[in-house]
Amino acid sequence: MLELLIGLPLLLKALILGLVEGLTEFLPISSTGHLILAASLLGFTGEKAKLFNVAIQTGAMIAVMVYFRRRIISTMTGITRERRAQRFAVNVLIAFLPAAALGLAFGRSIKAHLFAPVPVALAFIVGGVIILGAEAQAARAARPPRVNDIDSLSHFDALKLGLAQAVALIPGTSRSGATIIGGMLFGLSRRTATEFSFFLAIPTLIGAGVYDGWKHRSLIDLSDLPLFAVGLGVAFLSALACVHWLMRFVATHSFVAFAWYRIAFGLLVLVTSWAGWVNWTD
Repeated sequence: MLELLIGLPLLLKALILGLVEGLTEFLPISSTGHLILAASLLGFTGEKAKLFNVAIQTGAMIAVMVYFRRRIISTMTGITRERRAQRFAVNVLIAFLPAAALGLAFGRSIKAHLFAPVPVALAFIVGGVIILGAEAQAARAARPPRVNDIDSLSHFDALKLGLAQAVALIPGTSRSGATIIGGMLFGLSRRTATEFSFFLAIPTLIGAGVYDGWKHRSLIDLSDLPLFAVGLGVAFLSALACVHWLMRFVATHSFVAFAWYRIAFGLLVLVTSWAGWVNWTD
């Protein structure tokens, strides 16, 4: 079975990885973790593969921009004169800075030591336990959330959300999951935390894509364009569908099911690695 996966045509691998990226980027289950594991199974590893996995996140980012296009356009057109637009833009910038600064400082070390299946599996399990704890706390809460819409966020709220997102520099943690669960622990409603995590994805994914693309530009040539185009296109379409679904889902559901999925999947990777059933590589 593994030999069949490794032997798949390169464009089909790009399609599969684009689908994985789009379906997992905004769920609290870690798109980076899933990409590392899927790429390992497909035999799609190495520096160019890591760059590909970062680059196709741009497709998911474009999906968010399409879904929230009205809010983005109103913010851009009103940023010079409307207090609401200015406050929102500043909050996104504040929340973006911690991950950007820490990523620049420690990104190389993180990629060298943690971008591997077993560390990702451990992060899956730890993250699942944290989600279960956060949901238990939310269920016990006697008072309603302190913040019920993104326009009510203070600059300090934005900073705390940015610090929560920075935890997701550890692959397998989940950028959206860290932001959403952190937001809930800080007093945001589930929907507000989820919506803000989408907006925060825009500068975060653009920054990561541009930085990695420029840094490793020597790895890419014209023959790679179809590979990247397929990955980006599929990531965009699947992410757009996922965003539509998730915004409806959070209105009436908790993230407990995602927590148990993370724990089960993480344990599966650890068991298959320990037993030698799957030769997980980075």
